[in-house]
Amino acid sequence: MKIIIINGPNLNLLGKREPEIYGSTSFEDYFSFLNEKFPSVDLQYFQSNVEGEIINKIHETGFEFDAIILNAGGYTHTSVAISDAIAGVKTPVLEVHISNIYKREEFRHKSIISKACIGMISGLGLKGYELAVSYFLNPKI
Repeated sequence: MKIIIINGPNLNLLGKREPEIYGSTSFEDYFSFLNEKFPSVDLQYFQSNVEGEIINKIHETGFEFDAIILNAGGYTHTSVAISDAIAGVKTPVLEVHISNIYKREEFRHKSIISKACIGMISGLGLKGYELAVSYFLNPKI
């Protein structure tokens, strides 16, 4: 199974940025954990602060990968273009958020991309990525 995790803006600062919300672990360290936990999965990782680069990566992987795990960061609430990119590919996309978007500012309560995704995991910290990989490995349970 081939899965890509795509992280959006400011997620390159995990471990440094607002640790009370996002924790103190860098995504690179967490990604190493995921690779150890799921050795049979070809896990890849991409992060960008640029909307167009995220769209390009969805296009690039959205017909060849088995799954996309997407944390679009702030673009979750603003990007019709990312939502359209998700809708335009055949690979299923699972939306992940480290924080509970419904316990934060009101503008974060609306996800523009959710309608194009197969589901959402929100508020479980970095564990949400692990749960997303587990889901794709066994979606019937």
